[in-house]
Amino acid sequence: ICDELQGQFVWRAWNRGDKTRVFPSPRSPGFQPGQAQCHVGCSSAGAPAQGPGEKCGLEVRARNLIESDCVSCGACADTCPSGAIIDRAVSYEGWPTDWTRTTCPYCGTGCEMQIGSRNGRVVVARPLLEAPVNKGHLCVKGRYAHAFVHAEDRITRPMIRDGGGWHEVPWSEVYDYAATRLKQILGQSGPQSIGVLGSARATNEENYLAQKFCRVVLGSNNVDCCARVCHSPTAAALKASFGTGAATNSFNDIEIAGAFLICGANPTENHPIVGARIKQAVLNGARLVVIDPRKIELTRHADVHLQIKPGTNIPVLNAIAHTIIEEDLIDKSFIETRTDQFGPFVQYVQSWTPEKSAALAGVESEDIRRAARIYAEGAPAMIFHGLGATEHTQGTEGVRCLANLALLTGNVGKPGAGENPLRGQNNVQGAAHMGCEPSNLAGYTPIEQAADFVEQVWGRPVPRAKGLNWMQMLDAAGKGTLRALWAIGYDVYFSNPNAAKTRENLKKMDLVIVQDLFLNETAREFGHIFLPAASSYEKDGTFMNSERRVQRVRQAIPPVGDSKPDWQIICELAGLFGFEREFAFDSPKEVWNEVRKVWKAGAGISYERIEKGGLQWPCTSPDHPGTTILHQDRFPMGSQAPFALIEYKPTPEVTTDEFPFLLNTGRTLYQFNAGTMTQRTLNAVLRPTDTLDIAPEDAHRLGIENGQLVRMTSRYGSATLPARVDDRIRTGELFTTFHDPKVFTNRVTSNYRDSVVDAAEYKVTAVRIEKS
Repeated sequence: ICDELQGQFVWRAWNRGDKTRVFPSPRSPGFQPGQAQCHVGCSSAGAPAQGPGEKCGLEVRARNLIESDCVSCGACADTCPSGAIIDRAVSYEGWPTDWTRTTCPYCGTGCEMQIGSRNGRVVVARPLLEAPVNKGHLCVKGRYAHAFVHAEDRITRPMIRDGGGWHEVPWSEVYDYAATRLKQILGQSGPQSIGVLGSARATNEENYLAQKFCRVVLGSNNVDCCARVCHSPTAAALKASFGTGAATNSFNDIEIAGAFLICGANPTENHPIVGARIKQAVLNGARLVVIDPRKIELTRHADVHLQIKPGTNIPVLNAIAHTIIEEDLIDKSFIETRTDQFGPFVQYVQSWTPEKSAALAGVESEDIRRAARIYAEGAPAMIFHGLGATEHTQGTEGVRCLANLALLTGNVGKPGAGENPLRGQNNVQGAAHMGCEPSNLAGYTPIEQAADFVEQVWGRPVPRAKGLNWMQMLDAAGKGTLRALWAIGYDVYFSNPNAAKTRENLKKMDLVIVQDLFLNETAREFGHIFLPAASSYEKDGTFMNSERRVQRVRQAIPPVGDSKPDWQIICELAGLFGFEREFAFDSPKEVWNEVRKVWKAGAGISYERIEKGGLQWPCTSPDHPGTTILHQDRFPMGSQAPFALIEYKPTPEVTTDEFPFLLNTGRTLYQFNAGTMTQRTLNAVLRPTDTLDIAPEDAHRLGIENGQLVRMTSRYGSATLPARVDDRIRTGELFTTFHDPKVFTNRVTSNYRDSVVDAAEYKVTAVRIEKS
């Protein structure tokens, strides 16, 4: 199962006959999913091994799993027929007495699993064999990173902070205080002075209520979510190109595809189940192109790796389009019947030769041509992109360039094809889609198109005044015009770029309400009110994954302490404003049924229909089967989709003699985003902190050794962290993650933003490094 499902090839049989033993193989060169390093050396001579880690001809055995390519997915323990490999999880808490089917709270893949509980505690997580997305598989986070639910520092009672610090208070008191303060600010400064942030970790129902509260109770469109700083460029770009701001295809198309183009995504670490499926497809004959500044795990299986300079996606993608046209690899029939603006597009990309783009991106022109041929000739071919495509000053435009490639080759509206974002958090697709977005209501429908209809359902007016997105809210806080913020499940201070500027603006706010599981960095520094929320294991609802699939979330244990589900907190607080009727919901199912009334494309997705496996929207009626592939016959805007002419505008963030390195950032396998959940689990043993990955040549030149503390400084601030010498990084470039508050990577990132939707540019920062 390690070979044929996960694709890690860890377990091997050593020796022969009655001497045969099963041990893990040593780590492959360049494989560094965690912090540990392999200390077992290879030898070309020696007697047959008698135990793990000893010499064995040309090879050695790993002494343990941490010295192998193991990624702790646990599949071997699930299927070992003899019990020689077992899962240690139950040894801590005992065998579960109850099992609950639910959906993973981590990445946007949307894996279904069984949660085993005992005495009101989560004991173990196991994959669901019949789950359509993960098909009986889980990654290390979904399977093992659930101990945060019972962490000692979890906040389980409401708190108010005054001059003497934080004080626990009853729910009635915190509600009265929050309502009084919000009403004061509302009366003094009006609706535009308050902002609400939904959560990619909360359910669809809860995000729907958050934006409804903002619009109905506060009378403002100042509502947003963390999609602003990750995939808002995706939504804007795909909506402009295809008419719908979401993935065109399904994960089940992976096994159909003849080729993959992966741009700015690292699936085996950030979306491990999707990554494993792509890896298996490639091992079974599919072609693969990787566009990434680093050598990622999938690079080992790629036909072409375009190891580009960070920030040069657009020149390379324009050059791939140039090559496809020049070598007549286009789908003429599709272009004639399904696209618009092809002539002007041909003229525009004529100047974007592979030679011109290669010089800007630092790659070989022939590799660009090879990548173009593999993608165009591998039909059906799938594009997957991640934050390496979106988190740039031209993130939206970069995604439109990817859409151009799909249109050129006819890889839209058919199985095994399409343009597919890999969404970061479990419900980031759903949070924005439920209306936690200043310009759109539920269904990601513009306010001007949907407001009249929504008003009929709500019985209340929908504000028409233009709302602020999160980055604009922060700017307004700096000017003193945004006075209050309610942040639900979103550590904005730790997550935002340019922490110094974020801090400066947040300090000017009169009221910051934090609703979360833990006293996060925002609460520590700026919070006035803390509302303790229940985790996804403690409530019901739905999540929406990257492939538009709506799936059930089910309560496995009671809420810990006095914590409450987000939906209940929102409804109870709305009641203190006199809106009991508009928020008179007794269950998430009742909330979802109202969502179905205002979101026509989801009207057919009832709780009863998604008891097993979920449904993909559009699903417009109770007898609609759901939509696995978008745009098969036409696009929402009509029969034809436009090509986009994208001019390359280099980021203002450039290297200098003072700041000679380009820093890139991203996630790692064992930790997740702000580390709020994973840092409180045993995953912290596998990846204790962030590292600054540096090329061996640069490390040698600067006298930096593996594990040595270094200080990284940009134009915006500094951070100190251990170095990791890593040959996956090009000279002159650096890479780090952003999971550890002690490191606080965003002290160094810039304030530059996407030119269309204000998403932050996390992927390009000029820095210098020195020994700490």
